[in-house]
Amino acid sequence: MNHKKLNKIFRYFIFISFITFFALYLSQSTGYFEYRNSKKVALTNEQIEKFENDVKEGKNIDLEEYIDINNQNYQNTISKAGLSISNTTEKVIQKIIGGSFKVLGDLVGE
Repeated sequence: MNHKKLNKIFRYFIFISFITFFALYLSQSTGYFEYRNSKKVALTNEQIEKFENDVKEGKNIDLEEYIDINNQNYQNTISKAGLSISNTTEKVIQKIIGGSFKVLGDLVGE
């Protein structure tokens, strides 16, 4: 690669980094994350009040009515393949390191 291409790539990288930083800074300074967290707390407080009222009224209580569990599955074929590759790599590296320490232990033991 020549010097001009590297310079151009570097400028794009710096520009993208600046835009990313600016977006994160704005979201933090405007309180976006705090707003989302306070919304979750408000929902939780509402569920607590509903639970307490139901207990006072002697209603049958089912915890599923009060707990909002939002489990989303983000797995797809690419993430599954990545996990599989990662697990295989981990096993291979563990065998290599274990074998290396075994050989070193045998050498030191002699």
